[in-house]
Amino acid sequence: MQDDTTPQSVLFPELFKRSVVVRFDQSHGSSDGGALLLKACDRRLKLTERLAGCVRDGRQSGKVSHTVEELLRQRLYGIACGYADANDAARLANDPVHKMLADRDPIAGAALASQPTLSRFENRVSRKELMRMGLALAETVIERHRKRLGKKVRKITMDLDPTDDPTHGAQQLSFFNSHYDSWCYLPVAGFLTFDNEAEQYLFACVLRPGNATAQLGAIGILSRAFERLRAAFPKARIRVRMDGGFASAEMFDFLEAQRVDYVVAMAKNSVLQRFSDPLMVPIRQRSEASGQTEHAYGECRYAAGTWRHARRVIIKAEVVRHQDRRPKDNPRFVVTNLRTTPRHIYEDIYCARGDVENRLKELHHGLELDRTSCNSFWANQLRVLLTAASYVLYQELRLHAGGTGCARAQVSTLRDRLLKLGAWIETSVRRIVVHLPMHVPFGDDWRRIARSVGAIPT
Repeated sequence: MQDDTTPQSVLFPELFKRSVVVRFDQSHGSSDGGALLLKACDRRLKLTERLAGCVRDGRQSGKVSHTVEELLRQRLYGIACGYADANDAARLANDPVHKMLADRDPIAGAALASQPTLSRFENRVSRKELMRMGLALAETVIERHRKRLGKKVRKITMDLDPTDDPTHGAQQLSFFNSHYDSWCYLPVAGFLTFDNEAEQYLFACVLRPGNATAQLGAIGILSRAFERLRAAFPKARIRVRMDGGFASAEMFDFLEAQRVDYVVAMAKNSVLQRFSDPLMVPIRQRSEASGQTEHAYGECRYAAGTWRHARRVIIKAEVVRHQDRRPKDNPRFVVTNLRTTPRHIYEDIYCARGDVENRLKELHHGLELDRTSCNSFWANQLRVLLTAASYVLYQELRLHAGGTGCARAQVSTLRDRLLKLGAWIETSVRRIVVHLPMHVPFGDDWRRIARSVGAIPT
């Protein structure tokens, strides 16, 4: 059937020496041509395949136009390419690259799922299926690094960190949180670091109510991860780092029963401050003399009223000075079962967990983790899980970008450099050809990464 519609166009009559006409008439074009790299990463990890295997499709098979795996891929790749909302589905329904990502023919294939179809899918996934999907995500990440590193791993560092997810509607289990001064959810994310590598690999992201304590669900996440890590890396020592919200008798008893190393911050109280006072006196004098921020380290044995026994507490005695401000005492406390020096524990081990904030920023600002606008809490958990899965693919992409200019680039930069490439697609009986611009700033990096994830030079 001939299309007699007039393509939308605009005219710039005086912008250059000659008039410039811009027409939106490339029906077989896409602005996400580079996203094939994510598809290749997914194929290696089998991530969407494993996630889809956790969901039972109760629909009548004769009426199904989009399989569960296609729906998962459409949403996951959409999030990865910067389309965090299901409302973007109408704009992408006939995008040839996104159809390819969902394993459909880019030209002749049927359109992708509509927003109502995606919304029904998001609200149909059950709590048990979400639990299985979360386990599948963790197992995929752990198995990937077991194959990559084998028996060489001697130390695995696990970080748990909560973050805020502001809400602006009538979402289930959204509550006002005074600490963040907003109505929100409080998801918690888990990361793994192998030996002394720079990257912290996301393995879990669990949505929680806005009034949740930091500890809610933490022991469950840790215990399931410990079991799988020990099976994959039987000789590795596991270390856990967490902020002060996780410090409790139950958590410390659990970590010690699991025989793992731990470094957990603890909020100050009157007893701990008394322990820090002998260190604070000379630090105040030193700061007064130098006019600068000064600190020193010490330790003590401390047992809260609910603890079974006393534990080692590292003390950082610090006086902070800022220009035009009064000096401020800033003692910090970290509970640990490690035996190295207080300075090493605090500066080299505990403070290193601060890089988790950069991972959380990528999840928030690069992949819009907070697009949890469904009324149903469990539908929002699915969105969080798909965002986490998108991030896992980006981390796999970054892993293959070693030695290129994209090796340490964040998600938004990776998307701009490698994914957002204008493409024209043509098909034949034997193959699909994706034409990308010849003059791409990071074209060499793209080709190098493509070969690393399985492409063959031609």
